[in-house]
Amino acid sequence: MPRRPKASTRSPAGTPRVTTAQRRRALRLADALRDAYPDAHCELTHSAPHELLIATILSAQCTDVAVNKATPALFARFKSPQDFAGASPADIEPFIRSLGFFRAKARAIHESMRTIVSDHQGRVPRTMDELLSLRGVARKTANVVLGNAFGVASGFVVDTHVRRLAVRLGLAPAGASVQAIERRLMALFPQDRWCELSHQLIFHGRRACKARGGSCAAHPICRSFGVACERRDQRQSKGEKRARRESNLQPSASEADALSS
Repeated sequence: MPRRPKASTRSPAGTPRVTTAQRRRALRLADALRDAYPDAHCELTHSAPHELLIATILSAQCTDVAVNKATPALFARFKSPQDFAGASPADIEPFIRSLGFFRAKARAIHESMRTIVSDHQGRVPRTMDELLSLRGVARKTANVVLGNAFGVASGFVVDTHVRRLAVRLGLAPAGASVQAIERRLMALFPQDRWCELSHQLIFHGRRACKARGGSCAAHPICRSFGVACERRDQRQSKGEKRARRESNLQPSASEADALSS
């Protein structure tokens, strides 16, 4: 049986230092997730990089299922970045009215496509800095596009599922910011697995280790690696319930800044 290569404690630049034991545990979790979800993938329907970018902008505080219901008609009407750039936010709004914050998202789509046409010859840029310069794009969106459209692992996608599971599976401390969680995951896992692991964590969060009403206590991954899964069913205070409702209704700070900038 081949031996696993010795885990290194060297972390990517800008990420926290992790121990060999922490990285070995993370690798065992990564292997368990790969075994459990070998077909995990981006569930946003798209056929081109600009469609993935738009779908990811639309997915802020919205389910992929809802986005996938709206985008076929949207992409049939506007077939290229040039089509979106030549339209107006008011032209885009009717196609995404069923989604939350549709006016802000229509403006973000229009402005980002205009920038792509004027500054990038109509092609979605392939670097983090260039993507972050587009309206409506924060690191999560940029990481989704880079990893799934171009195979570039520039960071780790941290959506609501990854953020929840990072704490429950002992990868990050409770209360850590999205930025801190991303840096921690980048330090723990090999860079060539960042994209697939984000999908596998999201699949596990949607199918087993849910925010509420889940049955993750019976799942082998949660039994083996969960350090906070059992807390999901404890009674919450009124303040905790109110905070959760408000967080579900509002985009994250980075998403809100990107949409409004």
